[in-house]
Amino acid sequence: MELLKQANNELDEKNLIQDSEVGIVGFVREAYEVKKGDTAFSIARSLHIGLDALYLVNHKKDLTMLDTGDTIDVPRRLTSRIVDPSRKYDSSVFKEDLDCLKVVYPFLECSTIGQSVMGKQIHHLKIGNGKKKIHWNGSFHANEWITSSVIMTFLNDYLLALTNNIPMRGLPVYPLFEQVTLSIVPMVNPDGVDLVLSGTTKDDFYNQEVEVINRDHPDFTGWKANIRGVDLNNQFPAKWEIEKERKEPKAPAPRDYPGDNPLTEPEVIAMAELAKRENFDMVVAFHTQGEEFYWGYEGFEPDEAERMAVEFERVSTYKSVRYVDSHAGFKDWFIQEFKKPGFTLELGKGINPLPLSQFGNIYQKVFGICLASLYI
Repeated sequence: MELLKQANNELDEKNLIQDSEVGIVGFVREAYEVKKGDTAFSIARSLHIGLDALYLVNHKKDLTMLDTGDTIDVPRRLTSRIVDPSRKYDSSVFKEDLDCLKVVYPFLECSTIGQSVMGKQIHHLKIGNGKKKIHWNGSFHANEWITSSVIMTFLNDYLLALTNNIPMRGLPVYPLFEQVTLSIVPMVNPDGVDLVLSGTTKDDFYNQEVEVINRDHPDFTGWKANIRGVDLNNQFPAKWEIEKERKEPKAPAPRDYPGDNPLTEPEVIAMAELAKRENFDMVVAFHTQGEEFYWGYEGFEPDEAERMAVEFERVSTYKSVRYVDSHAGFKDWFIQEFKKPGFTLELGKGINPLPLSQFGNIYQKVFGICLASLYI
């Protein structure tokens, strides 16, 4: 991206970068040629940036000794998105966006929690300083890849709001940053997403296997499972045996096969270990479609979950559904194990994969839930 050509890829400030005027800084660097009479203070004032931010991006230079013609770096605040929601969101597009966001917003923490069957990294993002821990995830199901795009777009908008000191729907966001730590796994199933969007290639180790599973049909757009034909959201030990018995596929399939045992797939193991390690206060799993959300499981959900559901319904117009006849999902297992609020969102309406033409409508409606999950 052209934007990143201006970024300093050797930025070594790993902690939160503070700006005296705004609070948090996300930036790319631009060169500034010192003019006669310039001081660090006058440069910062004329460019409307914090003096401490100017010192941070020039920490290897002595700004007290500026000569005419010297070149220093100045941070340029961004006002537009890096994430482009009009693109088909496979794992390479996602990684490109993530790499850009990491450079421009160095306070965004990025790590990996494991690898997919094919060895692709499962990325985990964290933002915020708060004791309250909220978790989101997307693309458990391969042909629901638009959920990753929705999540990354909101994250980008949240970062823009933080660094430009602007509210989101009238709500100041810096207090949310201080009160909440948001954990995100935007793409749980990168192998499946890539299969849906790009099909097989000659280099795919699992090429022959997925063709057999898909009965030699060249169209993989209906594929929900991971690359081994296991439905990742039917893999958790929350009455898994019921799903195993009643699901029609008894062997690897494009959708609905829960595996031979729970927790066999590396993507699922990574998510379960993350939840146990982080001890989240609430989780939100993004799926498609139906314009509704589910928030109960076998009576294990706490009383506060109902209050949250009321707010989610109010800000989104999505239908609140307490119980559905379904087991072995991530949300089900989380509620059962931790007795804390868990939600499964079903974004949009239609036949999966939902077309990108729906993105605007989906994003407008789910935006309120994303925001509410942070302030509620």
